[in-house]
Amino acid sequence: MDGLQFFQQSAGQWQSLRTTHHLPFRRAENGDAQISVETLTADDERITEICQMHDVDPQTAVGGAFISWDGSMEWDREDEDHSGTSVFSLVPDRDNPKQGQLLRERGYAEVVPVIGQYHIDQEQALVLVTEYESMSINERFWFSHPDVRLRASTVKRFGGLSTATFCAEIRAQAVSQTEPASEPLQSFWGW
Repeated sequence: MDGLQFFQQSAGQWQSLRTTHHLPFRRAENGDAQISVETLTADDERITEICQMHDVDPQTAVGGAFISWDGSMEWDREDEDHSGTSVFSLVPDRDNPKQGQLLRERGYAEVVPVIGQYHIDQEQALVLVTEYESMSINERFWFSHPDVRLRASTVKRFGGLSTATFCAEIRAQAVSQTEPASEPLQSFWGW
């Protein structure tokens, strides 16, 4: 599997359950979100635009994804908003399609254009490392079932570990099926 194939496998609607551990405070916070992932081809104008934003040749991009999310966290204040959209463009290394750059017009932790480094590990998980001016984020995404995607991330701020997050995401069609879920999915969710 390469980066584009991982995004193709991720296409669809997802219900996400999240626990964020705020390490300095020794407290955990729960949340949820609805996530939509649309795969984009290399010739999509959004891929071209994101490459041009980062001064990267659009011909080196293999495609990417348009992602939208709408969620909430347990400690939210009235004015906090956990919704948005982002375009991801994959630019694999010339000699290895399993690693490369992930270009975005807005980052996860800071709303600025950012380039992360990705690779597919030996277990077919997508590992993404993104460096910002004041922090770095290490994320790992993997499938335990075709309809269950897991995500773990750590955020380091000012030289120290700040948060660790774990998300379990289930494909929306698997939640809304009228037939019982398949056995592996039942086992995962304890149904």
